[in-house]
Amino acid sequence: MITNIDDNVGRLMARLEEWGLERDTLVIFMNDNGGTAGCRIFNAGMKGGKLTAHNGGTRAMCLWRWPGTLKPGPVRALTAHVDLFPTLVELAGATVSAETRAGFEGFSLIPLLQDAAARWHDDRMLFTHVGRWAPGTPPVKFGACSVRWRQYLYFPKGDLGELYDLQTDPGETKNLAAQHPEVAARLAKAYDAWWDETLPCLVNEEAYQTAPRINPFKALYWKQYQGPGPNHVPPETASQPAE
Repeated sequence: MITNIDDNVGRLMARLEEWGLERDTLVIFMNDNGGTAGCRIFNAGMKGGKLTAHNGGTRAMCLWRWPGTLKPGPVRALTAHVDLFPTLVELAGATVSAETRAGFEGFSLIPLLQDAAARWHDDRMLFTHVGRWAPGTPPVKFGACSVRWRQYLYFPKGDLGELYDLQTDPGETKNLAAQHPEVAARLAKAYDAWWDETLPCLVNEEAYQTAPRINPFKALYWKQYQGPGPNHVPPETASQPAE
């Protein structure tokens, strides 16, 4: 897969150069969060993988390339996928309604793209909840969840919870909640507030009951390409839940 991606990113960059668009095109490369089987080989010393709220299951790379506009170099700031939309809106000079802008959950990355040392949103918090529980059962507030703030990663569990300093302990081996109870309490309170705000928005709890048996995109694929191969069972006869 890595070779495949490497080859095709190379083809893309070569074509942009061929068309004379290389210096006028912003290319953004972002991977999926966390790792799965590959974690047994390498996970950069981070704990956890996909489907966990640990840093090794939530962290993702994001590479931006725009020759002549962006200077190469690392950006060390707490950013997230929710920052992409505000950034692209600003880059495009697009006009959005006040209602839409009020709904932004992220921040424009323009200051960081212009200067990696620019002042950033130092007090921002990012909340992670894997969001999986048995259909028909109440949402699990304290399942696989965590709060990221500055260099800290907090897990709201037990009395104080678990608090790790990712800057000095990327493997999350030393629980600092007892040493920094004020930080643990602040993040626990923030998580409670986030959950109270989020819970009413979980409107798809019963969606599995009305979901189509066959994923519509899969059905369209079968119609367009007549299936991926002769050994596959046609969707109308396959016995499987909706994907």
